[in-house]
Amino acid sequence: MTMIQDRPMAASANRETMTMATAVNRALGDAMADDDTVLVFGEDVGALGGVFRVTDGLTARFGERRCFDTPLAEAGIMGMAVGMAMNGMRPVVEMQFDAFAYPAFEQVVSHVAKMGNRTRGRVRMPIVIRIPYGGGIGGVEHHCDSSESYYVHTPGLLVVAPATPQDAYSLLRSAIRSPDPVVFLEPKKLYWAKGEVDTSLEVPIGAAHVIRAGTDATLIAYGTSVPIALAAADAAEEEGRSLQVVDLRSLTPYDDATVDAAVRSTGRAVVIAEAPGFASVSSEIAARVSERCFSWLEAPVRRVTGFDIPFAPPKLERYYLPDVDRVLDAVDTLNWDA
Repeated sequence: MTMIQDRPMAASANRETMTMATAVNRALGDAMADDDTVLVFGEDVGALGGVFRVTDGLTARFGERRCFDTPLAEAGIMGMAVGMAMNGMRPVVEMQFDAFAYPAFEQVVSHVAKMGNRTRGRVRMPIVIRIPYGGGIGGVEHHCDSSESYYVHTPGLLVVAPATPQDAYSLLRSAIRSPDPVVFLEPKKLYWAKGEVDTSLEVPIGAAHVIRAGTDATLIAYGTSVPIALAAADAAEEEGRSLQVVDLRSLTPYDDATVDAAVRSTGRAVVIAEAPGFASVSSEIAARVSERCFSWLEAPVRRVTGFDIPFAPPKLERYYLPDVDRVLDAVDTLNWDA
C-alpha cells in the first residue's frame, strides 16, 4: 500500500484540546450535521449518552429519530443497520462493550461484510460499528476483550483502532464517509486521555505512521498498546537505546509499506498488542514483517501480548496486560551482538 499522508480538509485549522471520548462525540456530531442520512443508535446511547458518555448530547441536538436507544438485542441492532444501509442510510451503531458484540457476529460476518460482494457492488454497506474494546478499566468478564482478530480475519470489513484523540476524530469521520463497513475499535482506557485535535485534518483509513523516531529497534503497536510502546521507548532511551514507534491506526487495510520501511531502517522489531497472542493480529504482523523484511532483520521478530487465557479479573489484569517491563525484556532479546 502506498503511504497516504494526513492532510488538511480545509485551509483554516480548528484546533482544540479534548479527550478521546470528546473527540468521538465531536466526530459523530459533525458527521450528523453534515449528512442527514447518518444515524447513531445502540444500547443507552440516547438520553444517557452511553456508558462512557461518548454520545452525550446527540439526542438533544438531533432528536430521537437521529440518535436513539435500542433494546438489549445486539443481533437485532446489527440486522436493523443492514436494512437501513440497504435503503440509503449511514448507520453508526454502538456495541456497548467489546464482548457484547458477539451475538451480532453472524450478522456482521454473513451480511455486513459480504453484501457488497454478494450483489457485485450494487448494494453497499456504509455501516460503522463502534466497539469500545480492551482492558485497563478494571472491568469484569465480557467487558474487556480485544476481539480485533475476528473482524480482521473477515474479508469485506475495514478495521481501525485509534490511539489518540486526533486519530479518533479523523478516522471516525473517514469511517462514516466510507462506502464500505468499518469496525471502529475504541480503546476504553484511553477515553479520558487528552490531546490536541485539528478537526480539519483528514486521516485516511489504511495509513500507519511513525510517531517516534529511533534507530535501534522498531516497536509496532495499535490502539491500547501505543502508549505502552511510547513509554517503553522513553525508558529505553535512559538505557542508551533508541526505539522507533509505529502506530498502525488501521488493521485492515494494513500498511505494509510504512511498517516495512520502519523495520528495515532498524533491523529489529517488537509487536505489542493486548489480545492473546495465538492466531492473532500480532501473529499476522510478525509473519508479514518476517517474510517481507527477512534480509534486513538482525533478530527474530518478538511479540508482547496478552496471555492465551480468558481476560483476567480486575485485581489481576495488571499481570495480564503488556507493560513497559515486558516490552523492554523483549527488546533485550533482539540479538544486540549481531
